Amino acid sequence: MAYTFTYRFVDHDRITGEESPSYVLRVRDLPLEHKPREKLKAAGPSALSMAELVAIIWNVGNKNEDVIAMAQRVIREYGGQAMAHETNPQNLSELLAIPYTKACQLVACMELGRRQFATARGLPIYIRNAKNAYDHLSSIAQSPKEQLRGLYLNSRYEVIHQEIISIGSLTASIVHPREVFAPAIAYGAVGVIVAHNHPSGDATPTAEDIEITHQLRAAGTLLGIDLVDHLIITNTSHTSIVTQL
Repeated sequence: MAYTFTYRFVDHDRITGEESPSYVLRVRDLPLEHKPREKLKAAGPSALSMAELVAIIWNVGNKNEDVIAMAQRVIREYGGQAMAHETNPQNLSELLAIPYTKACQLVACMELGRRQFATARGLPIYIRNAKNAYDHLSSIAQSPKEQLRGLYLNSRYEVIHQEIISIGSLTASIVHPREVFAPAIAYGAVGVIVAHNHPSGDATPTAEDIEITHQLRAAGTLLGIDLVDHLIITNTSHTSIVTQL
């Protein structure tokens, strides 16, 4: 019979890998009915992909990347769910190599959606075990690059904030505790869950994963903020590192 470890706080109280073709298809090259604005006018917003919606917000790309190509890359590398919770345009700009003004546009649009959604749903998200965390973060497995994502919880195990902390191969030198715990301090969180994906599909923790977990746990102890868990997520499974230490 499988045993589900339930999280408990401690009371501290003190299209990838391919070279660009010689010519990049741009919005102006598309048939009229496939251009995002015309498609929106003809079929409504529900007919557009997320990348097409982002392309409408941005309007133009830059000299190196067409607006649709840029939007598709951002959605692929960052993930739609993660973008919906991003509040730091500087972070978005640096991680995805997009202009700061475009990052600001995305954050502003997502904030409008978050406020409306919060008003409409009125239901908090609670994370009490690794399965809850996996269900909430499973979309990270679709990213072609490693992502480190953080969930920040209050004393009722309610998610009060989440963000992508880094994108790229994770090493102990890159995953610095200050990047993980700064949002926890800013939002008054008492617990942090970090999770990252293994694009290889193998959820077995590496020696580097375990080293990172030990570092984050030690930093959390000093700050009085629990490292509740560190998950490895793949398309088919997940592993809780903290519960194995």
